[in-house]
Amino acid sequence: MALQVELVSPERVLFEGEADRIIARALGSGDFAVLPGHAPYLAAIATHPVRVMMTDGTEDTIAVHGGFISVANDRVTILSDVAELASQIDEERARRAKERAEQALQNGEDMAAEAALRRAHVRLAVAGGLSTVG
Repeated sequence: MALQVELVSPERVLFEGEADRIIARALGSGDFAVLPGHAPYLAAIATHPVRVMMTDGTEDTIAVHGGFISVANDRVTILSDVAELASQIDEERARRAKERAEQALQNGEDMAAEAALRRAHVRLAVAGGLSTVG
């Protein structure tokens, strides 16, 4: 038994496939895993990498910048305004965005800079240029 996974952004279906497990981070409650047979679940998800363990043994990591996840009947649907596969991320551009956000934070620009820094960290983590995301 496998999970049917679909990641949808406003522009297109970004990812579709079968998986053995999904790991994501819900706003306010932390990381959670979805396995086949999971109870129905709906949550807002944080800006954080989503890990998809495929049925063929491979793993895809997707930079998801907020949204919602719905789980029902072994079907997982992730809706996000912005999401990126590792192959779509320009690592150098993400590094420059991270540097700009860090500079803005040093200059006292709080909210937007924190969000930009978080997005840059997630992009770098998914692209392989950062070991962890808090």
